[in-house]
Amino acid sequence: PYLGPGSDHDAEEFTGVDLSGEDGGGAAFLECLLRDCVLDETRLRGARLVDSLLENVRGLGVGFAEGALRDVEWRDARLGGAQFFGAELNRVVFRGGKIDYANFRQAGLTDVAFVNCVLVEPDFGGAKLERVSFEGCEVRGADLSAVRMTDVDLRGVTGLEIARGVEALAGAIVTPTQLLDLAPVLAAHLGLRVEP
Repeated sequence: PYLGPGSDHDAEEFTGVDLSGEDGGGAAFLECLLRDCVLDETRLRGARLVDSLLENVRGLGVGFAEGALRDVEWRDARLGGAQFFGAELNRVVFRGGKIDYANFRQAGLTDVAFVNCVLVEPDFGGAKLERVSFEGCEVRGADLSAVRMTDVDLRGVTGLEIARGVEALAGAIVTPTQLLDLAPVLAAHLGLRVEP
């Protein structure tokens, strides 16, 4: 195995490595590069990633729960069911790629940017989002239940779909067109009947 609980990785490069099923809980990654790696069911609960790049990684069920990611870029990642619940993400960029069914419940996202990605049914329930932006992204079926937002810029989202938690949009910035697209969901939340 390449990882171990509590292991330290300083300026290491992982290229083309299959880390599936490995346990790196509490591990620390400083100035690391993970390129073309497989992270299926990789357990990184409580891990710390700092000043690192994850490029073209694939992972089903990768777990970063209660971890800390600071100054990290995910580039062209394809993640399914990734677990970020309770994690702290600071100055993190998700650039390109597709993220399906990610769990960001109770996470803290500060100065995070989603750029040119597709997010399918992301769960942000109870998360705190501050200065988060979405540029050139699709967001489908998002759960925003009990989210707290400050300066969250949704103007770069095409096809914004909110499954739950439309009331948590306070603190978000949307375009006039997005507001019209959200009108049916907002009306349903307020109990408005719209008739011709």
